[in-house]
Amino acid sequence: MTTDQYVLILGASSGFGRAAARALAADGFNIIGVHLDRAAGLEAVEELKAELTGHGVRTLFYNVNAADPDRRADVINAIKEEFAQHPGATLRLMLHSLAFGTLKPFIADAPGDAINQKNLDMTLDVMANSLIYYTQDVVRNGLMAAGGRIVGLTSAGATRVLPMYGAVSAAKAAMESYCRQLALELAPYNITANSIRAGVTHTPALSKIPGSDVIMNNALMRNPYHRLTTPEDIANVLRLLIKPEAQWINGEVLGVDGGEDAIDLTWYKP
Repeated sequence: MTTDQYVLILGASSGFGRAAARALAADGFNIIGVHLDRAAGLEAVEELKAELTGHGVRTLFYNVNAADPDRRADVINAIKEEFAQHPGATLRLMLHSLAFGTLKPFIADAPGDAINQKNLDMTLDVMANSLIYYTQDVVRNGLMAAGGRIVGLTSAGATRVLPMYGAVSAAKAAMESYCRQLALELAPYNITANSIRAGVTHTPALSKIPGSDVIMNNALMRNPYHRLTTPEDIANVLRLLIKPEAQWINGEVLGVDGGEDAIDLTWYKP
């Protein structure tokens, strides 16, 4: 049954965003998805939309560059128009799941092989700064009522070093910092802000990182369950976090990885 509760997912077409859309639609939440896909990926998006509407919820998808200020304004205006047609409508959750950044080292012999200002600015803008801009627009326009949730996705890469991961690592660290600051500033609105630190997950974003097979194999050894985190694991935590009983969870970095980050079993040889 359709309700007046909506979820806004930035990066809805694959990975964590797609899993979140599927899980929350099954729980009866209307889904607003922002994604950027070329023709080859649009068929999968249409399949997702068909699955979501099969749950009897409303779906609004926008194939735009989420980090572009003009396109962001278009999305916000579209949400305002949607809510105007459905009195009482509100965003229950905004999930930031945008994963697009530069994988270049900071230092390289050839200038063209090293990260530059444009690369760094773009990575931080898409993967971190855009959370702030969307949150500002959502709150200023009254699109999220008391009890709303702001959630950003981070990773262990926020505090660990990998070759060519410097810009993304900085963006993840910024995401965690931004969510803490939002937890303070949104408290008067009775809106919480948290980041979820997902374990190593086989997503399209991970596959673009050089050496991703080594990262996954290492995680399989470290994790006490000897499996990778799945997008559905993260979606299940969002289903819990969205509940009223989770209101006192605020400003946290929630590890969702089966113990992967806390436990080191790489030494163990069965």
